[in-house]
Amino acid sequence: MYTPRAFAETDLGALDALIARDAFITLVTVDADGLPFVSHVPVLYGREGDTVWLEGHWARPNPQARHAGPALAIVHGPHAYVSPGWYADKEEAARVPTWNYAVAHLHGQLQLTEDTAALASIVDRLSQLNEPRVGQDWRFEHDRDDHVRQLRGIIGFRLQVQRIELKFKLNQNHPEANVRGAAAALQALGQDEVAALMLDRLPRR
Repeated sequence: MYTPRAFAETDLGALDALIARDAFITLVTVDADGLPFVSHVPVLYGREGDTVWLEGHWARPNPQARHAGPALAIVHGPHAYVSPGWYADKEEAARVPTWNYAVAHLHGQLQLTEDTAALASIVDRLSQLNEPRVGQDWRFEHDRDDHVRQLRGIIGFRLQVQRIELKFKLNQNHPEANVRGAAAALQALGQDEVAALMLDRLPRR
């Protein structure tokens, strides 16, 4: 990923926040013909210090469920169009539109599993994570035969992350007045997440 120094993020707390916001990733692998293959899947996130991993599952017929090995997980953060009309600096060089965003690329190795206990754990933990967010309480019941039988239709994965790229492109290459002007305009449009990230990074410059 092209990441100018001004937009590079090194604090893994920023990755924690991206995943907490939206743990629905784009997972990219390469098939036997050397062609990219993409799935969009919810994941479980784990981190101990600098060690990061993701867990999830595919439907068994998904071709990616046979792609053990190198993979890229893309974590999408908030993003927004930025108009040059919002900048305090009206110099011609500064007056170009842009797009502000936060994103993470996690490179690593995919390990596949068909183990019943491992699959049950993944499904159970995904439901525990997401059901409360929608006010519901469905749970995987380990002693129900029909729940266990449904595990035959999925294959699980663990992505052991080996390299992390964090790009937070938030007008860090602009004067503070421009950042504040654009952030205020975004807030007025309801784009509070991007605006907050922009303002949060001002003291770090």
